[in-house]
Amino acid sequence: MTAPIEAIELTKHFGTNIAVSDLSFVVRPGAVTGFLGPNGSGKTTTLRMLLGLVRPTRGRGLVLGSPYARLHNPMRSVGAVLEADGFHPGRSARNHLNILAIANGIDRSRVDEVLTLVGLADVSKRRVGRFSLGMKQRLALASALLGDPDVLLLDEPANGLDPEGIRWLREFLRYLASSGKTVLISSHVLSEVEHTVDDVVIIRSGKLVRSGTLRDVLGEREAGAFVRSPDAERLAIVLRAAGATATPAGSDQLTVRGIDPAGVGELAAREGVVLHELRPAALSLEAVFFELTADTAAGEAS
Repeated sequence: MTAPIEAIELTKHFGTNIAVSDLSFVVRPGAVTGFLGPNGSGKTTTLRMLLGLVRPTRGRGLVLGSPYARLHNPMRSVGAVLEADGFHPGRSARNHLNILAIANGIDRSRVDEVLTLVGLADVSKRRVGRFSLGMKQRLALASALLGDPDVLLLDEPANGLDPEGIRWLREFLRYLASSGKTVLISSHVLSEVEHTVDDVVIIRSGKLVRSGTLRDVLGEREAGAFVRSPDAERLAIVLRAAGATATPAGSDQLTVRGIDPAGVGELAAREGVVLHELRPAALSLEAVFFELTADTAAGEAS
């Protein structure tokens, strides 16, 4: 079976900066896959290469088994949301979608369908310039869905959504997957991603660090302890010397693996390190993400 989305040794150099390096992964059909990484890790560059907007230095990005540029009718195959501000402020939402439909040979009855799907039917005649960012996100999603594509690539679609909107987006993406569509979503809202996705692809500094089902990625990590201390840096050194993994989770916080809370408390007491909080660490996507990406250097190109 042809993979809906596949990256094959994707690499992109911008001058001397390596934004993406030998990145390979496959997205399985009918699933929501979270594409995760710190700021500057190369997520947006990768999505742009998959959509033919950035030419790889080497490697290939395939959508439905083909480079995007070779798709016969791309809007009917792939829907994408890379930003939510590419609208003429003087046009209405309905007018914007009508223009897209006409340009791509799509029946205009589909405009009413997608406006209803994304919850904009009641404001479809309002000028986009009066839309909130959350409403623009919904319109961008409606634009991506206009051709009823089998594949969706979404870059931070929750930006600007209020809690109710984020909940709606989660349920909507699950609905799309249940109807057989494939969704690749980049997001920083890790707590929400954990409740939305089936699979994850995690990158750091443009390189793959882990991919697989969410269940497998979480299941292979050992639960440990959460610690808060005014001397977290020294405590981390002590814990690592004892063979544990200590990952900063804030200025005075650590997520610890390889030792239970009692062991952490004993080491802290022996070394005279003050603890303000010590409890078992609930295993979460956020905790695993920070462990896998903790060494990312700031300021890399995205």
